[in-house]
This record gives sequence, C-alpha cells and structure tokens, in this order.
Amino acid sequence: MCGFCGFTGSEYNDTENTVIKKMSERVAHRGPDGDGVYVDAHISLGFRRLSFFDLKRGAQPMRSVDETFSLVFNGEIYNYIELRAELAVKGHVFTTTSDTEVLLHLYEEYGEGMLDYLRGMFAFVIYNHTTGEIFAARDNFGIKPFYYGIFGGQLLFASEIKSFLEYPGFVKELNPVALEAYLSFQYSVLDETFFKGVYKLPPAHFMRYKDGGITLTRYWQAAFAPNEIHKGAQGLNDTVEQVDAMVKESVEYHQRTDVELGTFLSGGWDSSYITSVSKVDKSFTVGFDYEGFSEIGAAQSLARAKGIENRSKVITKDEFWDALQKIQYYMDEPLADPAAVALYFVCKVAREHVKGALTGEGADELFGGYEHYHRMFHLGFMKILPLPVRRFISRWVQKIPYRFKGKRFLTLAGKPLEERYIGNFYTFTDEERAEILQPQYVSRLRVTDIARPYYDKARELGYDDITKMQYVDIHLWLVGDILLKADKMSMANSLELRVPFLDKEVFSVAASIPTRYRVNRKGTKYALRHAAARNFPDGRNKQRRGFPVPTRLWLREDAYYGRVKQAFELDFVGRIFQRDKLIRLLDRHKAGKDDNSRMIWTIYMFILWYDAYF
Repeated sequence: MCGFCGFTGSEYNDTENTVIKKMSERVAHRGPDGDGVYVDAHISLGFRRLSFFDLKRGAQPMRSVDETFSLVFNGEIYNYIELRAELAVKGHVFTTTSDTEVLLHLYEEYGEGMLDYLRGMFAFVIYNHTTGEIFAARDNFGIKPFYYGIFGGQLLFASEIKSFLEYPGFVKELNPVALEAYLSFQYSVLDETFFKGVYKLPPAHFMRYKDGGITLTRYWQAAFAPNEIHKGAQGLNDTVEQVDAMVKESVEYHQRTDVELGTFLSGGWDSSYITSVSKVDKSFTVGFDYEGFSEIGAAQSLARAKGIENRSKVITKDEFWDALQKIQYYMDEPLADPAAVALYFVCKVAREHVKGALTGEGADELFGGYEHYHRMFHLGFMKILPLPVRRFISRWVQKIPYRFKGKRFLTLAGKPLEERYIGNFYTFTDEERAEILQPQYVSRLRVTDIARPYYDKARELGYDDITKMQYVDIHLWLVGDILLKADKMSMANSLELRVPFLDKEVFSVAASIPTRYRVNRKGTKYALRHAAARNFPDGRNKQRRGFPVPTRLWLREDAYYGRVKQAFELDFVGRIFQRDKLIRLLDRHKAGKDDNSRMIWTIYMFILWYDAYF
C-alpha cells in the first residue's frame, strides 16, 4: 500500500526535483517506509512506500529490465505468486519477489490485457519511454483511488488530490456542481471532483494518455447473472457452500504478506465472518460511551471464543469532534458519513500493533445486506396503489411546509424506484437543496440523472428492483463512500486495509446467487449469513450493527449544537448557503421537532472541508 504522484513535461523540473518531491511529501502518510522519484525531460514520478512484499527490494518508481517502461503502483496483487510462475515459464526473468515487478512483466507480455489476470486492489501508472504514452488503471471495484487532470497542457495524476496543490500550474477552484450532488448523496459522486478540472478514474477502467489526449476504457463489468437452478433447501445449501468456500479462499489470498496483519471487528456480521475464518492473532474495535452505540462487548466475546486478542478503544465525544477537520483534510473531498470518524480511530489503534488489517467492506453491496433492500417487502399500501395515485400523494406531501414522521417515506415511496432511490442515503432532494443554497450555486442538476445510466443498464440486463439497487450501490455508494473512507482513513494512519469480499472471484459467486437467497422476507444477506454462521462459535447467528455513531444525540447537546452553529455563522458560509435556512434546520433538530441530523452533518462536513482547503 503506497502513494504516488506525477506530471508530464519539464516546465516545473529543476536540478533538485523540488516540485515532484513536494507533491510526494503531501502523501507521506501513505508510505513512511521509503520514497523515490524519477525525473526526465518528459515525465516526473514520485512515490511513497508502505512495504508488504520483498521489504528490502521492490522500491519504486520501478524500471523494466530493458528500461522501456517505468511504473508507480499503489495496492496489492494477491495472485502475484501464480502470475510470476506463469510469466517465468514464458521466459521472463525477475530480480525481486515483489508484486510490483509482476505488473511490469505482465504489461510487457499482454499490454492492456494484463488487467484480466489481476486479482487484487490497485491503481498504477506505466510510462513508455519509447513512445511517450502513459497507461494507467484502477481496480475492479475502486478500492484504490486515482485522480488526474490536465493543467497548462500537462497531465497530473496522484493517489490523493492534495498532491496537486504543490504543482505550480494547478488552479484550485471549487466545483459548485459537485457541491450540489454531494448535498443529496453525502459524498462526491461525480467523475469530476470538488476541484474543477480534477477527475477520478472510474473503477474497472484504464486510461491512455499521449500527446495531450486522454481515452478511458472499461475493462470489466460488475454484472449479476443469477443461477436459477439453485432452488429449494438443496439449492440454498449449495449456494451457502459456494459462498463459504470462496470467502475462505479470498481471505487466504488476502493474508499473503511479509508483515503481520490483524482484523477489524465491529461486532457486525461481515467483520465477524472475516475474523472467524482468518488466521490472524489480533483484532481491533472501537465504540462510544453511549448506550446502544458500542459493540465492543460483542466483539470481545467473539474474539475470546476464537482465541484472538482484541484491542479496543472507547472514543470520547471531544476526541470525535476535535478530529473532524483533520479527517476532512485527509479525505480530499467532503464526506458526510460519521462512520469515517470511527474508522479513523480504529485504524489509529490498529497501527500501533500491526501494519495492515482485513475488513468486511463490500459484503452488503455484493450479497444484499442493506435494510433498504428489505424495505421492498414493507411498502405497505403504497406498493399496491397505481403509480398516478402514488405520485399525487408524493406531490401533495411535499407541499406540506413542515416535517413530520413519515413525510420522507410518503414522498419517496410515491415515486418509481429510479426516482426515489439513489443510494444508501438520499439526504437533500433537488427542491430541498435549492432552498438552502444561494441562487448562484443552484443549477439544473437533478440527482436522478446521475443514477439514471446505471438504472438504464440494470433494466437492459433484466434486473429486479433489489438487484437494481445493488447495482446502483456498487457503482456509486460503494466507491464514493465506503471505499473512499476505507482508503483515506487507513492511509491517514499509514495502515493498509484489505477487503476480501471485494474480490472478483467472490463477486462471481455473489452475482450467481438468486435474489431470494440474497434478500427475502426473512432478512438481508440471507445466504451470506448462513455461510458466516457456520464459522461462529456455537453457530451463533446474532444481528449486529457495525460501528454506530450517536451524532443525532450530540447535535442536541449545547456544546456541539454551539460548535455547528458557530460554523454556520462563518462569513464564507453565507456566500454559499442561505444561513437562516441552516439555522432553522439546526434549531428544529435541537428542539426535537425534526430529526435533521443527516442534513446538518452533511453541511457541517462540507464547511470543515472547505475551511481546510479554501
């Protein structure tokens, strides 16, 4: 796990390589074990290393034996041993035992076809010294970040946007459309980031750059293809067998390393499953000193039963709130998921004892774990009403000027799935967003337009509504929220996170599971829970929640209400938002009249991020 950065051209090169070194230093937290630069008249490459394979060698930037290619790479290739053996048979000679060198030889052998062979998480850049072409790629699910942009006619790229700030030709400017989308999704959802001109390479895509031109190509598609042969009790048993076998295989691959790994153990199903089938000695947990907001006890119970050490930390309120702006800085773009803070602290605890950890991200999206998938069975009378009637109810409810319990449900349930569901959270509707922003920050953006391409593809593939939601979440929520915070919070602490569920072979099994074994009236993640329960002590099969955060309660306490109100009163906030509307949201929440915690938190995180960067 590492960080890289680079740019083309020679305008900002000097004999001391000042610019590329400063860019690299900005992401030093991603790689404290070593650094390196390569500079010539055409390209500058910077690298920070957090070493896991071939600790004494494997330094980057790495040059091919014939000096045709140079590579910078962030991630891990878990099947590199098998790939190395296959390439050796083809005549390739290796000088290290690192997975980095395997990537170089794979590109020499297969070109862009190399991506079909990889099992891992990655973002990398390969520069061809002969042709001047750059080939870059990002892993199947977007576990590792990759940012790029063209400034002054030159290509910039990096693992984190903050590296760009050190490039003299970079123009730092807020992208207001990204803000609009964020207020609805609670994360940066567009390909263009909050910084104008800076883009994210989408997951499962590669990029070619030459002579100022960029082309993007998708190389893999996360498509579901349920195997309807699996029916009845035997069908379920067969499905559970396949899931359990593949998860165990993936965990085994993800434990390949030359350093010690641990696991995160929240008490949730997914982390408990990963911990139970792994071969680690240490697990890590955090919680809060609020009743119902700590699962340290459940995590410790499982750890004891499995004979694994558990290190835990209770996060105090002040620790939580004092870390927020630092966390938003590390995030690069604003993220309003409070779980990011818990993740930051559990990474901090883990880094004191291990260099990497296995974690359970991705199981909900692949196996159907979110509660909103299950709500499809509980739409009540709204489900049987004709669409025109549902639309009428939705529009009528929207016109009511105050909030009441059930208003959001009636508003959204009265719309087709494609209009009411954009992901795990639908924070501000288009209309609500327009009410709180200053007019110059309101465009014609409709959040349903962002999700529409994925719904169109899901419809083309013949998916049912539950599978449509999973497909949307894999392409939007998973990469924009779950994996963003996993990468940025772990790297902020120089810790590597490995995510065994987000393996393309695991996905091939998950994609073949009939919908009824993913989500049914009995619950979510139906097949995965059966597989996981086989590995828990005494076959325990308890409902667990993960890392819950009591922000809703804190925002009603004077101290933290005061912090947020003070932020709302900053000068720049009034230039972007209609301040009186923000204060009203906050006051009604504190008085217990509404639960506006999600809206308030989304705005507050943006303010802290903006204050850190602008």
